[in-house]
Amino acid sequence: MSLKSVLQACVFGTFVAAMAAPAMSQDASITVASFGGHYGDTQKKAYLAPFQQETGIKANMVDYNGGLGELRAQVETNNVTWDVVDMEMQDLVRACDDGLLESVSDVELPKAADGSDGKADFIDGTLNDCGVGTIVWSMIIAYNNDMFPGEKPSTMADFFDVKRFPGKRGLMKKPQAFLEWALIADGVDANEVYKVLATPEGLERALAKLDTIRDHIVWWDAHAQAPQLLADKEVAMTMAANGRIDSTAVGADKPFTMIWDRQIWVQEFWAIPKGSKNIDSAKKFISFASRPDRMAEQAGMISYGPVRKSAAALVSEETRAHMPTEASNFKTAVHNDVEFWADHGDAINERFLVWLNK
Repeated sequence: MSLKSVLQACVFGTFVAAMAAPAMSQDASITVASFGGHYGDTQKKAYLAPFQQETGIKANMVDYNGGLGELRAQVETNNVTWDVVDMEMQDLVRACDDGLLESVSDVELPKAADGSDGKADFIDGTLNDCGVGTIVWSMIIAYNNDMFPGEKPSTMADFFDVKRFPGKRGLMKKPQAFLEWALIADGVDANEVYKVLATPEGLERALAKLDTIRDHIVWWDAHAQAPQLLADKEVAMTMAANGRIDSTAVGADKPFTMIWDRQIWVQEFWAIPKGSKNIDSAKKFISFASRPDRMAEQAGMISYGPVRKSAAALVSEETRAHMPTEASNFKTAVHNDVEFWADHGDAINERFLVWLNK
């Protein structure tokens, strides 16, 4: 080949590479939206960093507080900046129904740890056309031991007993979980709680129970605030995600105790916003994050239960004892009814805001 031909080939190759570069760069990074704090840190270590190392696709994380507001705004304005979002099941169901999510039914599900079928390895209810399950976690009640030098609270009902157990109570400023607790503490059978809460009378009954502790409530918005409120002794007891409390009690050596009684457990999912600009890379990430070894890696850092059975088997017995799905912790567990919240959530939220602002 002549020198002229070589130079022409190099120029042509450079031109082709330049033309291809924008398409490659568009898919060279993804943005994952999640809940921040220690939970987000474990996701970065178990999923984002090793995914980036293995694939070369940069994975960034941004924090959000759940709900559909930010997601809906991005999709409806055609300005989608997230590629993957960590969603609670009730939000996933509503977002899927409203057309805010891409289908993930074609995401490759890695095989189980023993090489068997990947799909069958997932706990029932953790695969959805719009989401692939990642963890099981629960909303629990926790207290600061130092603020109860004598008798210690031990049941969910103790949260509402400010005479025996004085002190401020922390509640997340969204009505899921504590309305169920309010009804159960008021005598409603746990198996009937959603049936009762679906009625106007039942909702008013739950709010009336909240009225009994209204002057003691400190409201919080982000999950990371709950353990901080306990640590600062701004509250004596708080509702909280179990992993947030466990990681703070163990990792930061804080005097916190969890009350597993009437824990309300939910599934968490990976989803892709409708209109993601990096949908192929987003699906690759979800597939990677669905590997049993990756789920077990996260479970070793925070006490949420992986949704794959073979992943749970890779976690140490000591770690499993801190998970919501461990048998002794799960005795009185209440499953969050996502269909109920999908059907009634808007009306209940409106009534709750009226109660909150009166």
